[in-house]
Amino acid sequence: MIPISTESAGASHHSGQETACGGCGDSAQLDIEFEYAYQPIVDFNTRSIYAYEALVRGPEGESAASVLAQVNDNNRYRFDQACRMKAVEGASRLGMRELLSINFLPNAVYRPEVCIRSTFEAARKHNFPIENIIFEVTEGERVQDRPHLVNIFREYRRFGFQTAIDDFGAGYAGLNLLAEYQPNLVKIDMDLVRNVDQSRPRQAIVAGIAAICRDLDIRVLAEGIETRAERDFLLRAGISLMQGYWFAKPAFKSLAVIVDAAWE
Repeated sequence: MIPISTESAGASHHSGQETACGGCGDSAQLDIEFEYAYQPIVDFNTRSIYAYEALVRGPEGESAASVLAQVNDNNRYRFDQACRMKAVEGASRLGMRELLSINFLPNAVYRPEVCIRSTFEAARKHNFPIENIIFEVTEGERVQDRPHLVNIFREYRRFGFQTAIDDFGAGYAGLNLLAEYQPNLVKIDMDLVRNVDQSRPRQAIVAGIAAICRDLDIRVLAEGIETRAERDFLLRAGISLMQGYWFAKPAFKSLAVIVDAAWE
């Protein structure tokens, strides 16, 4: 979604580190306008909302792509910082009591212990518990430097945040990453969930991921659920954390409500 070259990634850890990190929390020069939509993540076993994922949108609800197309090497850091603060502010304003899942751009994080300051400040200012924040890698972000990503995850966990590997089974988010770092959550890529009830290969792969995560004491979340049949197969596979249009679409600047029929 926001590719970064190996050369620029390497430079970010060295020459640009002090300059960029010195501006933590300073988004005054960011010329990108955006808001958030919040999509629920449900725990089907308890018939409750487990968390909300904050999904970037344009100022009038335009697509995430329209916002992310404006992100480049020059503003990526400031955009990432502004996203964290706005997501926490919005969750607090809406009275969210559940967990809040925030996407982050690993290619924008130079030193985790410094870049996280704005998140701490936003949580303190808006009285949002640190332990209620989940950090997941932004969908589609190309990560050339996997050790750097693993270090970010470990540092965030050390600071008290929860962590999630998004889009598991696609791109960077595979078994090699899981072997190096075990997050609180693994989110199965929606391409594996699509029509899983009709596809034996998808069923075998999803069941395998669920078994691996059980052995590693990691919770599994299936995203992109759109049908009752997909939901029911996942339940039989032992996966109770779910996200998708079957339950609710993202609600622009508000918290979506689950209709009763989604549980039936």
